[in-house]
Amino acid sequence: MLPDGYSDVPAGKLAAVVTCLEMSAPMERHVEIDQPGIVLAPVEKADPAWYGDLYRRIGAQWLWTSRLAMAETELAAILHHADVDVYAVVRDGRAEGLLELDFREEGSCELAFFGLTEAVIGKGTGRWLMNHAIARAWSRPQTPIRRFWLHTCTLDSPQALGFYIRSGFTPVRRQVEIFDDPRLTGALPMSAAPHIPIL
Repeated sequence: MLPDGYSDVPAGKLAAVVTCLEMSAPMERHVEIDQPGIVLAPVEKADPAWYGDLYRRIGAQWLWTSRLAMAETELAAILHHADVDVYAVVRDGRAEGLLELDFREEGSCELAFFGLTEAVIGKGTGRWLMNHAIARAWSRPQTPIRRFWLHTCTLDSPQALGFYIRSGFTPVRRQVEIFDDPRLTGALPMSAAPHIPIL
């Protein structure tokens, strides 16, 4: 338990406040903008190199690194698991978004990764993708769920938490995560996330 007041974060480390959110029943589909030329494509046995490229293009500005620190075999074991569904948001033949649903915990689905590249942000694609995520999480016949959940943190887009709440998720838990700055470990370039200073 952290004490009240300020707690020092060591040089070379980052700290984030993590909020866990969940929904216990499917929500009505929110109004969305048509997405001409964009499709949501399932990715069977996603190639770790392909995944890593998309993951970086979406998440480098938010310092996503958990999957970059994994060995390729460890990442492939997750991506190829029968109870993990990976989808790509494809525009003009190129993946510009990621949806990963993890059903490995019985009765539960984690929205493990959800994000778009800058090429499709600001066009209503996020709402469209979330509508698909909610529909797929609650309708997978081989793994019925009672809980759909995710976590976000203070290093994520400032719009993320509000977007998840408007989508029907309820905050249920708050945690503090401390981890190595991925720009200092070499997992991301030093130029990533310039809005977060390196100490």
